[in-house]
Amino acid sequence: MVHAPNGPRLGTLPHPLSCDTGWPLDDVPSLRLRYSAHALGADLLASPCEVAVEWSVDGQTWTEDPDSRFLRIKRAVNDVDRTGTAVYEMPGYGWQLRKVVLYPGGTLVDGKRAFLSATAGEILQTFLAEAQARGTALGLDWDFTPERDSADESWSKVLTIYYEPGLDALTTLINLSEQGVCDFRMQGRTLQVFNADAGGELDRDLASGDAPVDLRYGRDIVDAPDEGTLEDLANAVLVVGDDGFRVSFSSGATAGPWGRWETYVGQGGVSDMGTATLLAQAALTRAAAERIQRTRQITLGTARWLPWRDYRPGDRVLAPGDGGVLEPLRIRQITLVRDERGHITGNLILNDRFLERTVRLARRTAGIVGGSTAEGGSGARPAPEAPSPRTPAAPAGLIVNPLAYLDAAGTAQGQITATWGAVITDGGGVALTVGGYELFARRNETGAPWFLIAMTEATDTTATYSPLPVGQAWAFKVRAVNLGQRGPFSAEVAVTIPDDPHAPPVPSAPQLSTRLGVIRIGWDGLGAGGEVMPPDFHRLRIWMQDPLAPGWAEVGYLQAAGSVVVPGQPYGADREVRFTTVDYSGNESAPSPGAVIATVPLVAGDAAEESITTGNLTANAVTADKLAVGAVEAEHIAAEAVTAGKLEAVLTLSTRIVAGSPAAARVELNSAGLRAFNPDGVQTVGISAASGAVAIVGQFASGTVGRRIIINPAGAVDPEIRFYPGSGSNFARMYVDGDGSIIHVSGLSPDGTRRSAVIQRGNEWRAYVYDPATGLAGGGYTLATPSELEVGYNDINANLQRFRFTSAAAEYRGRWSYSGAEAGLIMFALNLNSGSSYSNIGWGATLLSVPLCVVGAEYSSGTGASTLSMFVRSRTTSNFGIAAATTTNTGQPVVAMIWAWRQ
Repeated sequence: MVHAPNGPRLGTLPHPLSCDTGWPLDDVPSLRLRYSAHALGADLLASPCEVAVEWSVDGQTWTEDPDSRFLRIKRAVNDVDRTGTAVYEMPGYGWQLRKVVLYPGGTLVDGKRAFLSATAGEILQTFLAEAQARGTALGLDWDFTPERDSADESWSKVLTIYYEPGLDALTTLINLSEQGVCDFRMQGRTLQVFNADAGGELDRDLASGDAPVDLRYGRDIVDAPDEGTLEDLANAVLVVGDDGFRVSFSSGATAGPWGRWETYVGQGGVSDMGTATLLAQAALTRAAAERIQRTRQITLGTARWLPWRDYRPGDRVLAPGDGGVLEPLRIRQITLVRDERGHITGNLILNDRFLERTVRLARRTAGIVGGSTAEGGSGARPAPEAPSPRTPAAPAGLIVNPLAYLDAAGTAQGQITATWGAVITDGGGVALTVGGYELFARRNETGAPWFLIAMTEATDTTATYSPLPVGQAWAFKVRAVNLGQRGPFSAEVAVTIPDDPHAPPVPSAPQLSTRLGVIRIGWDGLGAGGEVMPPDFHRLRIWMQDPLAPGWAEVGYLQAAGSVVVPGQPYGADREVRFTTVDYSGNESAPSPGAVIATVPLVAGDAAEESITTGNLTANAVTADKLAVGAVEAEHIAAEAVTAGKLEAVLTLSTRIVAGSPAAARVELNSAGLRAFNPDGVQTVGISAASGAVAIVGQFASGTVGRRIIINPAGAVDPEIRFYPGSGSNFARMYVDGDGSIIHVSGLSPDGTRRSAVIQRGNEWRAYVYDPATGLAGGGYTLATPSELEVGYNDINANLQRFRFTSAAAEYRGRWSYSGAEAGLIMFALNLNSGSSYSNIGWGATLLSVPLCVVGAEYSSGTGASTLSMFVRSRTTSNFGIAAATTTNTGQPVVAMIWAWRQ
């Protein structure tokens, strides 16, 4: 869809030669469009315009999703190309933020604009509002405020930060996103900014729940290239801070492929061990393993889940990760391509838990190393401005960011990074260059003593301190110092030191074996990505369940690499095992990949080889219960030696029969029943030998064409049953939503304008007809709840007629019909001449029976309306007569009001 710049729709581009659209998270999207000058709509691209990318499932309803408005600002053509093909490179509408520049104004510190204790909304609105006041980017809108984000939530973070005039708004926005302050997107021409990692619009969890978005090979995904690199691998880091502060850390990992690799973190202003430890741990975590970019090529023809309809950038979905195992992955970018033949393909860039944690660690580090301050500490003290000391003003904009880290013993400790606005005047407002700052802290309790925790140089308005006990509230304040003269303190800021919020890595998969009638469960001590457990690792919990009777139970634990033995399991019955890890703070990881094994019985080995011959065996001495599994092999059985006469009526299995791969796609028969598994090793069919219960995962159909039933059809959002007619696809459906409601929906009416539905909830039963195009009411309905019953009619024009019954009364809303032979209640008014008798007043139709009738009448008199006493004189099925008790000689017309009803 083409729009005029900041204006209305102009038309569509129905025949692109190709288009390639990319939607990254927290960045500017892009559109590459190839279009022929001879195609319909090409004239719309002749001048600058906006192009909106829209999608539709049915070709009728089209949707423009976030980040789908692009600017036609760059084109390339070849004059000798007779096809007239032009290539348009279009950035997203938010690219215009590059043209919004910060001007000087407000408070300047060293020529920079200061934002003291400011939210992302306050900073960005300053950029935008000032620019629009100058006439810049007038079509750009925003829906956040300095107090609340675009989801109407209070901002979770504030900053004290300095920006050079000339900095553009897009660079500022991306910088705020990289620091973990916010996430952003465009909705049409409106900029939307949200709290980062808040679990909202740009951080939805679609990988859990009863109906997760699960992208599977063959159905949704057709290709899965992974690009890995060891370029950033390191197992040691050197941290260099101020005043000769030097400290090195090692991850404790075994030597890599080429032994010890080192990296370096240099940051002025760091002089305490806690902050150095936090920076080092973040660096080592990011460098602990191979960095892998996971790209998943999607197909739209057979996919159950479609981009934008079912998921979007920022969402967490289930998708094949390492080794093709489904795991929660976050969508970092969606790319869709429409080629010359009109075929649509695409791919997703996904981050696993490791990469997402790396992103969070990078954001956390940015907040420590001075991303929110004017400059880092240089170690140089400026010369005093004047020989006589003056009292500096109180610092403004103090903010304190608390974090948790792990010390060498694995104990969670607290660390804070404090930032404040620079002091540039004395108490009287005269310019002043201070010599430095002093940061104080105390327990946030009345009467608790203050103590000095950090001193900084003149140009350094950031300080760090550690360790602090987690879970406690602390208060902080700062003051400036000028030639020994100390100024007043800033306003106090209180924060609670958080505990360690991060669970240990997901452990690697169990290593299973069985011998001597027991199951041995081993662990290599590493995470699923090969990473080393962190210092606060406490134990590995071992879980086991019977796949035919799910229910995980803890069967042991390990505190390091090793193994445990689990006895007492029945022979031949599968047992599924998985791990979780727990740290000293009680954080528990997600489960590891599972593994399945069945116990085998003991092997008799007391007799020497060939010491027992047939001559030493009595008749019937060797029975089935005396033969170990595998004792009789195929080569020991002569051809045709096993016949029906030699088999009992029942053949008992003590192990399992597998058709297919033992750990992947297979059909399996064992003493517990019959089961089938898909290529991922997930059970899809199970028939229990104990109860006869049948469980089927996936689509089940009674046929492929004609009248048929399909249970759990591919592509359905909720569990449902579809009922197909003899031909066509106008199916009816019955499904269950997230509230446990049962919903029945019919097929379309012959003219395609109506459907009917029945909804059964715990506190509601509803049957109604509606318009499927609008979802609005379109006919009769019945509604029953614990407090009322309604029966009526409603339509898109709000023609509401209803009966409503409650415990208090019965009521009717709407209009009565009094025409036709079937009319049961008749109400109308009639103008009569003055007199005493009136006859042959018609009912309007010949009724089915003679009704009862009540008449009231009045006429106008000199003092207002006067009432007449009227009575009914005669009644038939076609008319009636009335008479007044006295003759009216007023000469005024009489108004009679008739109410009649048939019994």
